[in-house]
Amino acid sequence: MGNGSAGAAPCNGTAPPPPPPPPPTGHNIAALVLGIVLILLIVGGNGLVCLSVCTERALKTTTNYFIVSLAVADLLLALLVLPLYVYSEFQGGVWSLSTVLCDALMTMDVMLCTASIFNLCAISVDRFIAVSVPLNYNRRQIDLRQLILISTTWIFAFAVASPVIFGLNNVPNRDPSLCQLEDDNYIVYSSICSFFIPCPVMLVLYCAMFQGLKRWEEARKAKLRGGIYGGNRMLYPPSPFIERERVGLGPEEYHHYGHPEHPLPGDYVMSNGLQTVSYPHLKYPHPALSQKRAKINGRERKAMRVLPVVVGAFLFCWTPFFVVHITRALCKSCTIPTQVTSTVTWLGYVNSAVNPIIYTVFNAEFRNFFRKVLHLFC
Repeated sequence: MGNGSAGAAPCNGTAPPPPPPPPPTGHNIAALVLGIVLILLIVGGNGLVCLSVCTERALKTTTNYFIVSLAVADLLLALLVLPLYVYSEFQGGVWSLSTVLCDALMTMDVMLCTASIFNLCAISVDRFIAVSVPLNYNRRQIDLRQLILISTTWIFAFAVASPVIFGLNNVPNRDPSLCQLEDDNYIVYSSICSFFIPCPVMLVLYCAMFQGLKRWEEARKAKLRGGIYGGNRMLYPPSPFIERERVGLGPEEYHHYGHPEHPLPGDYVMSNGLQTVSYPHLKYPHPALSQKRAKINGRERKAMRVLPVVVGAFLFCWTPFFVVHITRALCKSCTIPTQVTSTVTWLGYVNSAVNPIIYTVFNAEFRNFFRKVLHLFC
């Protein structure tokens, strides 16, 4: 989202032609190699994520559709932004292409970075709804609410980035040898909208989600223990003394009812030669449905454990960039070395290659699919 440092602008209104790029150095060649490797990793990893969700039935869950949206943002970053950024780094940070192409690059950079964090925010909203109102949540196929969430993510991301492509970067005395965001007010605005507002919202939602998930787990375990206890009570004949007290009968009356011609009152039935007690007020779900529901919940709990790792990796990679980015706009007396700006920008782009690795490590279904695909080529 905007790289490079402010340079000396010409005194007159006519922009001079960009200076010739310096000869390649070891740093430039390292940037080129790192950039090519990073592009290949991002395209390969996120391409596999999209392919796995599209082809594997077990991965067609609502959470994974949001993950596909996040992977698409990373793929577009690798295809539309990184090649030009790597080319600029190889040229020693000098922008030798047109300013129109630079504005397009800045627009795509801002939009895709914003789309990434808005997708993570949308995932947190979706997961919060799944935990808060689980009975009304559609787990197996994407519905209108989730489509609206994903669409809104991309619309808002474009809205944040669109001022650049519509001419905001065309400031007076612009230096064409640098490709960066030129308007300091826009830098502050985009940083707040893209990072400093969504991040706290996302963290609050995740905290609420995991508290709700913890209560849900405790209630589920308590219900399971109660179901097992109730089931055990149905398997064994009750003690005569206990049942005599329960139904309010004396010893003679109880033995009277114990004979075949005088069946026991209440809820007693014969099953395989054993007298058992049934409880009509206890509703037991169909076993197959219960197992299916438990399986889906288990898969969702695994997915929820992956998401904080994804969010943590995003914050680790992008927080330094946004801190440096907004400091450069607000503090004109602060001198930020070009190497620092370049490093935090590279760190942010590395995040696009990290997410598929996280899915592979923490999700067995993604891991199995990736292993199956890699076996076809190795």
